[in-house]
Amino acid sequence: MSEPHRCRSCHSANGDIVLDLGDQPAADHFPPADEPGPDPAYPLQMWLCAGCGLAQLLVDPTVPEEPRGAEPAALVEQAEDAVDRVARAGWLRAGGRTAEYGSPHGGSWLALLAARGLAAVGDGEEADVVLDCFGLMHSADQAAAVAERAARVSPGGVLLLQYHSLATIMRLGQWNSLRHGHYAYYSTAPLARMLAAVGFVPRQAWRFDLYGGTVLLAATRRGGGAPRDGDGPGEDPSVGALLADEAALGVEDPARVRSLQESAVTRAEALHGWLAEQKEAGRTVLGYGAASRAVALLCRAGVDRSLLAAVADASPAKHGRRMPATDIPVVPPAELVAARPDAVALFLPDLMREIRRTLPEVEAAGGQWVDVEALGSTPAAGG
Repeated sequence: MSEPHRCRSCHSANGDIVLDLGDQPAADHFPPADEPGPDPAYPLQMWLCAGCGLAQLLVDPTVPEEPRGAEPAALVEQAEDAVDRVARAGWLRAGGRTAEYGSPHGGSWLALLAARGLAAVGDGEEADVVLDCFGLMHSADQAAAVAERAARVSPGGVLLLQYHSLATIMRLGQWNSLRHGHYAYYSTAPLARMLAAVGFVPRQAWRFDLYGGTVLLAATRRGGGAPRDGDGPGEDPSVGALLADEAALGVEDPARVRSLQESAVTRAEALHGWLAEQKEAGRTVLGYGAASRAVALLCRAGVDRSLLAAVADASPAKHGRRMPATDIPVVPPAELVAARPDAVALFLPDLMREIRRTLPEVEAAGGQWVDVEALGSTPAAGG
């Protein structure tokens, strides 16, 4: 008999599977287009810890490949906004030192922080500002990863953690945010417990529209105070408001989190149904955004090249490859424009404004951008 799963943070063995997507291909393995497959598939399940409330990937037998994607303008703009807000709140002091734990998918705040007078330190060195921007979720041992980051915060310094909120994932039915290589899905109360285990306290929180709703949390050592002084968890109203909103949504209630299972069924059916209708009407459809979220969606929806001719992506590393577990090729944006599709299924809603601006030829030729995450819920066209 196999050992029970133990929480990646508190090590409790008590918990519940709240989302089961069956066997799925590794979302970062894009095989060459001429490689026939079948591609390996692995169990993909979300487990909610009854001990600390952390939602997490149950098992992950995959080996990360992480082909570097193109950095979207929305991510760059959000980073600029975040640094500005944190600076205005008094957390960034000129002449300070900073260390960054970034995401393997790209994006860095170091240049923005340097412009504010903060100098980057070497690996393992202490810093006044230790930043983790979507990096923590890539660590299989969550307790060790939090401890490592906290240990590098110098006396009086601050730890900044940015994360895609589980509350957002539930509220918007973003079930396909679950993927191999992403080990944790955070809500604020469990993250506060993880911080408490290393002697840190959340002090302030900021919310952003990126990915439908992300959070940036500032934490310091207990007793370390904050720019406006004060010493209790959540003495800034922003933290208390975030905790209250997430509690009302039920982010630690297995029955409420299981709503994602229903979303997985309805969204996949809606995509397949829409593509079948487009084909029956004689309309040509291509996709845009060969992202991890598109992998599980296309697989669960049973979509192949007969329904979706290709998926365009700005990342040259993905060109000449295909979407995992399908025969759908990944092509450069120029090929999408040349195909003059009647509709383009956009798998990354955050790109809607940017992509309509950078590829105006699609709409000029009579094509329509369609937000696939809105299919089956609200009108999907990007107007």
